[in-house]
Amino acid sequence: MNIFDIDLWYEIWVTITRNKMRSLLTGFGVFWGILMLVIMLGSGTALETGVLRNVEGFATNTAFFFNERTGKPYKGFRKGRYWNMHNGDIEVIRKTVASVKYVSPMLFGGSAEGNVVYNDRAGAYNVRGVHPDYAKVEQQRYLFGRFVNDVDMLQKRKVCVIGTRVYEEFFRKGENPIGQHIRVKGIYFQIIGVTDGVSGIRIGGRSSETVSIPFTTFQQAYNQGDVVHFLGVTAKDGVNIEQMEQEVKAVLRAQNKIAPDDEQATGSFNVARTFKMFSSLFTGVRLLVWFVGIGTLLAGIVGVSNIMLVTVRERTREIGVRRALGAKPSKIVMQIMAESLLLTSLAGLIGLSVGVGLLDVVDTVLSANPNPDMFFVNPRIDFSAAINASAVLLLSGLLAGVIPTWRALKIKAIDAIREE
Repeated sequence: MNIFDIDLWYEIWVTITRNKMRSLLTGFGVFWGILMLVIMLGSGTALETGVLRNVEGFATNTAFFFNERTGKPYKGFRKGRYWNMHNGDIEVIRKTVASVKYVSPMLFGGSAEGNVVYNDRAGAYNVRGVHPDYAKVEQQRYLFGRFVNDVDMLQKRKVCVIGTRVYEEFFRKGENPIGQHIRVKGIYFQIIGVTDGVSGIRIGGRSSETVSIPFTTFQQAYNQGDVVHFLGVTAKDGVNIEQMEQEVKAVLRAQNKIAPDDEQATGSFNVARTFKMFSSLFTGVRLLVWFVGIGTLLAGIVGVSNIMLVTVRERTREIGVRRALGAKPSKIVMQIMAESLLLTSLAGLIGLSVGVGLLDVVDTVLSANPNPDMFFVNPRIDFSAAINASAVLLLSGLLAGVIPTWRALKIKAIDAIREE
């Protein structure tokens, strides 16, 4: 038995071409199955890439905290009391919660028509007060200048960092805005930087459409006292984020006279938990894609097996004569299995090639029209996935030939010769 036997492969090719239409229709089932598997794998990868791109550059070991109305009465305070975080809470968190790496308080000024003005131009943009540590939570792309620093905070400088969209509206392309002044909610601030957040996560609006002011300056300029609207806390590497989240909440409750078991009063958003949820979701999507894809492929394989059974039935007399002339069972097995494998492989590899080609076309179109808000990015199939799909294809081809081979081996030479 030699897989390099030229005569064997010639016989197989003659058999397939002799039944062109039947072989074509049967192969189409395999072609369609592998094509759907490739497209679904590529689409799943594109969706995953798009979602993960939106958290790229954002510290996923971060939790954000905000105040809600209390859910329980405590120490003379009624249920439903509204409370605020304060500067003092930040210092206590830094000192008492050992797992904390960065603490980034924030203030929000909202957006309104004409709240940001430069010369004769005005726009509605988000305004927020930020701490220098925020640049470590959400990485920034710098077009000009720098981000807020500790000196700005200490001296309460009237400076600001504008987003790229704000820059495009107020300045000519390539113009350096550093040192220019804009009016934000009636107060003038000097521009020290133009940045945009790397990730697509929005804290207080798009970073590109935001004017960021030093946290302490915001408090003083807009009469906020020592109030904190929003608090970002980043954990040290290797720390259990959920444990840190609970420790910070405990500090906030203790500092603001809130019942220790009042979960309603302290709201939080754990980026790590959300990131883990996305990872689990995409694992499920990948399993579903393989399940559906292989199911579709198996439908095609059943068709191949059926056509091979028909072929064996039609060639009963031929097989019987060959057996009578001394053909070994291994020769018969080799021919039928090879025929099944060839038919399956040809159809499958064409489907694989067409699927990869379609994904490449879609990727080219999407790349030519980039959209930062799109969650479908770079549709492609990994090399390992292509290898796995090919392995499934070859295995399926072999399985498709098992029943026809078993049927051929049961044919007795004398009975086959008697058939008309």
